[in-house]
Amino acid sequence: MTDLPFELFVAVRYLLARRKQAFISLISFISVIGLMVGVMAVLIALALMTGLQGELRDRIVGASAHVYVFDMADGLTRLAADMQKVKQVPRVVGVAPAVLGKGLLTAGTDRQAPVTVKGIDPALEPTVTDVRKSMKAGSLDAVRQPADQMDGIVLGTDLATTLEVKVGDTVRMLTPDEILTPLGAMPHRRAFKVVGIFSLGLFEFDSEYALIDLPVAERMFGKDTRGFLQVRVDDMFASTDVAADITKRLGDNYVTQDWKTMNKSLFRALWLEKMAMGIAIGLIMTVAAVNIVASLVLLVMDKTRDIAILKTMGASVGSIRRIFMLQGLIIGIAGTVSGSVFGCLIIYVLDRFKLIHVPIDVYQISYVPFLLQPLDFATVVGAAVLVSFLATIYPSRQASKLDPAQALRYE
Repeated sequence: MTDLPFELFVAVRYLLARRKQAFISLISFISVIGLMVGVMAVLIALALMTGLQGELRDRIVGASAHVYVFDMADGLTRLAADMQKVKQVPRVVGVAPAVLGKGLLTAGTDRQAPVTVKGIDPALEPTVTDVRKSMKAGSLDAVRQPADQMDGIVLGTDLATTLEVKVGDTVRMLTPDEILTPLGAMPHRRAFKVVGIFSLGLFEFDSEYALIDLPVAERMFGKDTRGFLQVRVDDMFASTDVAADITKRLGDNYVTQDWKTMNKSLFRALWLEKMAMGIAIGLIMTVAAVNIVASLVLLVMDKTRDIAILKTMGASVGSIRRIFMLQGLIIGIAGTVSGSVFGCLIIYVLDRFKLIHVPIDVYQISYVPFLLQPLDFATVVGAAVLVSFLATIYPSRQASKLDPAQALRYE
C-alpha cells in the first residue's frame, strides 16, 4: 500500500480504518450494498425485457413471413407471374402462396374449437416460415394427399390437445360458406385426417391454426377468396425496404405489410416497459448516491483535524479534493462490480433453469428468457460509476475549502 499515490493511500486508509469511525464505515458499507442492489436490479430488469422482446420477435418471425403481398385486384389469379416477379426482388430468399379462412373443427361428439384455416403449398411453405422445423409429429408434406384419399390437416399442438386428437385421427371442419343441397343451403362440412402436429412456440398459432392444402382451401372457401404471397428476406430487419421495393415493382394494385408494421404496437409497448422499468429501478442507484454523499460528509466532519494537519504539511487543495473523490469512487466501484457480478450470476441462473413462468395466453410464451446485451451492461456500469463520481463533488469541495486555522483552533 505504501507504493500507492498519496491521495489514494490516504483514501484507502480512511475507508479501512475501524477505530473511532465505525459508524461512518457502516454507512459506507450500506452505500456499497445500496449501489450493488441498484446495479443488480437494473441489469436483471433490462435482461428480462430484452429477452422477452427478442424471444417474441424470433417466434413471431419464425411463425410468419417477413413480408405479405396482397393483390387487391385479382387475388391469386396471377399467382405464377407474381411469384416470379417477387423472387427477382433483391434480398428475397423465399416466396409461397397462402389463403386464410375461418372454420369450426369438431372431433368426436362433443369436442370442438374455432380455428384459423391456412391453405399452404407444403413444398414452398418451409421457405417462408419455420413450420417444418416445428413439427412434433407427422409430416407437413402429408397435407397433400392423393385424390382417392381423405384430405390431410396439420394442427397446432394446443389445438390438438383441446380436440384430444393425434396423428391418424379424423376431424371435421365446418365453414361459414354455404352450399346448395336438395335440402336447401347447408354449411360446408368436410372431413380431414390429422397428418401432423406442430409447435411454433406462440400460443396464438399453436392453439388456433390448422394447415391444409392450398387447392383444398380454395375449394372450401370459394374461388373468390383472396389469397396472398408470403415473402422471406435474407435479413428480417430489412423487411420494410424490401416491402417498399416489391410495391414499386408490382404496381399500385399490390399492398405489402412487413412483420415490423404488423407487430409495431407490441414491440413499442415492450420497449416502453423496458425503459420505464429501467428508469424506475435506476432510482435505487440515486438513493445509493445519496448514501455516498452522506458518508463522505460525515467523514469530512470526522476528519476535520486530519485535513487541517495535511494542509499545514503542504497538501494542496487539489490533493484534499482528490482524496475524498477517490473515497467515493472506491465505494462506487465496489458496489458496481459486486452488483454486476451478482446480477450476471442471477441472470444466468434464471435463464438457464427457466425459473420465471408467465401465462402463455397473455405473453404467448410459457417462461421469461433473460438476455443481457453488452451495450445495456456497459450503459448500466458506466451510469453507476458516473453517479458515484457526481456524488463525491460536493463533499470533496467542502473538504478542500476547510481553513486549517479554524479547524485546529478548538483542538
